[in-house]
Amino acid sequence: MPWPADPAGRPRHAGVSSFGVSGTNAHIILEEAPTPQDSDTDDEPPANAPALPHPLPLPVPVSARSEAGLRAQAQALRQYVAARPDMSPADIGAGLARGRAVLEHRAVILAADREELAQALTALAAGEPHPHITTGHTRGSDRGGVVFVFPGQGGQWAGMGLTLLTSSPVFAEHIDACEKALTPWVPWSLTDILHRDPDDPAWQQADVVQPVLFSIMVSLAALWRSYGIEPDAVLGHSQGEIAAAHICGALSLKDAAKTVALRSRALAAVRGRGAMASLPLPAQDVQQLISERWEGQLWVAALNGPHSTTVSGDTKAVDEVLAHCTDTGLRAKRIPVDYASHCPHVQPLHDELLHLLGDITPQPSTVPFFSTVEGTWLDTTTLDAAYWYRNLHQPVRFSHAIQTLTDDGHRAFIEISPHPTLVPAIEDTTENTTENITATGSLRRGDN
Repeated sequence: MPWPADPAGRPRHAGVSSFGVSGTNAHIILEEAPTPQDSDTDDEPPANAPALPHPLPLPVPVSARSEAGLRAQAQALRQYVAARPDMSPADIGAGLARGRAVLEHRAVILAADREELAQALTALAAGEPHPHITTGHTRGSDRGGVVFVFPGQGGQWAGMGLTLLTSSPVFAEHIDACEKALTPWVPWSLTDILHRDPDDPAWQQADVVQPVLFSIMVSLAALWRSYGIEPDAVLGHSQGEIAAAHICGALSLKDAAKTVALRSRALAAVRGRGAMASLPLPAQDVQQLISERWEGQLWVAALNGPHSTTVSGDTKAVDEVLAHCTDTGLRAKRIPVDYASHCPHVQPLHDELLHLLGDITPQPSTVPFFSTVEGTWLDTTTLDAAYWYRNLHQPVRFSHAIQTLTDDGHRAFIEISPHPTLVPAIEDTTENTTENITATGSLRRGDN
């Protein structure tokens, strides 16, 4: 009998039940197939998809047992592509990703069109470098666990994420959710801030930058997950731990947004009183330097790597230690903030933060959470207001966390951020390990 379509455009559903022997019952719910003009195909975007200024690059993976085999695969693929002018990079990349084994010697070509793909394949076949090719080698039997790493402040840039807002429904959906979650706590619009020019003063305000970075990181994590990349552990650096706590399931989006917004706003009380800098020295050398010249004025704020330590404290003392580094040939770097976190400067905020965040309700996580505050795996029900004060006050033990996770068998570290600020520290920390470690970013400054 005829089954008319719903006047409101909702898809029709039908239940099919099959009753078998001994009470067996199989039930399937079927949904009406979309009409051709509304369906998403590999060749055509959805009818309501935003127009893009240029084609987006897509990954085309190639792998083999040896370097010579990789070059031979590239040559064979180059000939295959040339013989099939109707195939797009999306067709080719999808076929290789789904239909070929992943072997030890690997290359990924990022190609927006057939011409870019052909040029990169030619270079790969010849063993020559190419800007659209990334190569690597891994032991096929040793995969290890994936860690999502969330950095603190510093990776932000005007324009970050704007390409994804128009090209990725998953990213856009989560940015929208973050904007709604932040609305009760901030007087500005997230999407408005993301579209502001580089010289806008908002980019210098911690109470704007930190919630915006939180939103970008949460949305990037959702994007990685939409591609099937799930974290086996999460790790955060400074305020990045708030995003890590949400992604692992410890904090709801509502509680995480409240935490990052109110805590960053509270920093206004200590702005203009301190500074921070990154020194290319081991933490023990920095501690000795402080004890000799700046005791009670400077403190070790973050242990990032074997040769990377952040100091925090009085503005005058930070100026002096930067001058000392210049005089001794060390390339130290001032961190663009006007306050000193991870040191006694933030002690006046203790009572206020416990009051502001007293009603957040941390939950057991679904993904293990390694604390860079405590230096160990944590029961995430303890991520209460007192923890988020300690996160702001105590040193960040990042290098220790990376070493522990590596010792535990984790081999892939993905920095979930608009620019890879921690990838160098991860590589530095794992440089002498006998294992094959991968550290990669998500976006890069000026390039989506």
